[in-house]
Amino acid sequence: MIKRMIVMLLCFSVVAAGVAAFKWYGNKMMMQAMSAMGNPVQTVSTMKAISLTWQDELKAVGTLRAVKGADLSSEVGGTVENVFLESGQDISEGTVLLQLRSAEDYATLQSLIASTRLAELNVQRDQKMLEAKAISQAAYDTDIATLENLKAQVEAQKAKLEKKTIVAPFSGQLGIRQVDVGEYLNAGTPIVTLQQLDPIYLDFFVPQQKLGQLKIGQKLSAKSDAAPDTLFDGEITAIESKVDENTRNVEVRALLHNPDKLLRPGMFATVAIASGEPQSFITLPQTAITFNPYGSTVFIVKSETTETGEKLTANTAFVTTGQTRGDQVTILAGVAEGDEVVTAGQMKLHNGSTVTINNKIQPSNDAAPTPKGY
Repeated sequence: MIKRMIVMLLCFSVVAAGVAAFKWYGNKMMMQAMSAMGNPVQTVSTMKAISLTWQDELKAVGTLRAVKGADLSSEVGGTVENVFLESGQDISEGTVLLQLRSAEDYATLQSLIASTRLAELNVQRDQKMLEAKAISQAAYDTDIATLENLKAQVEAQKAKLEKKTIVAPFSGQLGIRQVDVGEYLNAGTPIVTLQQLDPIYLDFFVPQQKLGQLKIGQKLSAKSDAAPDTLFDGEITAIESKVDENTRNVEVRALLHNPDKLLRPGMFATVAIASGEPQSFITLPQTAITFNPYGSTVFIVKSETTETGEKLTANTAFVTTGQTRGDQVTILAGVAEGDEVVTAGQMKLHNGSTVTINNKIQPSNDAAPTPKGY
């Protein structure tokens, strides 16, 4: 009986030891598998950190204005007799645009001219009679005054007749005409707008602290969404002599070249003015930077030699960023030129992660990106 119990205990001990050994081995294999899964090789894209030349720019949004622009109208009322203009027409200074009916005014002028001639004859006769003391000095003076009054009326009638003919005060492009033949115009009624389009003014505001960066004759460039692929060159022609007390901004006027007349008065345009000397900065795509409350970081990939061969490891580096330009950002500290920096895939990395590089697809790194469809 005792022997049987001893045998049973020995069998139980062997079975228990086997179960314990199996569990220990299983746990070890599981931990190894989990360890291998916890640090898999991650695929990332990278880019060499390079130095690029940066030019500081002052940017603003302004409104385009014609160098010469006016809404033409007549100074006198009348019925439209002839229209010589076409909407959208390019015209030269002095071109006749519209004629008001003037037959009655012309007849009045002829009557005044005839009266003036008669008055001149009367004065000539009065002068001889005055020498012969046949009339008084007062009668002679009255006839002189009558003659001068008639001459003044003739000049006034000629001026009125001239106002019946509307001419272009300067060269430019007409807008859409607002009148037709036979229509009666009151004085001041708009006829058509006339705008000189080349060159054209751009008025914009800059903060008072930027005023020292501007000067008359300084070159600049401008863009408008009306012609997104065209860059318009120009220069500063005037700076307002006072600062706006409400906004602390100062108004600046630039003159832009507009040979194809793509820019029109009333449009807005963005202006870029180069300031200071060009500088060289290490530059990375903004996607390479991870912005955190405790600081901005990047992952730098370095090659390590191990027993099994070369291994690529990504390590965290804190960086100091500077200006941005499109998709690019300057790095003031933390990255050296030539460092291999992760540009995509860093969200799945931690310090010391093993990586493999695939640069078939790279994030945008354009200094002046353009939205799709433009």
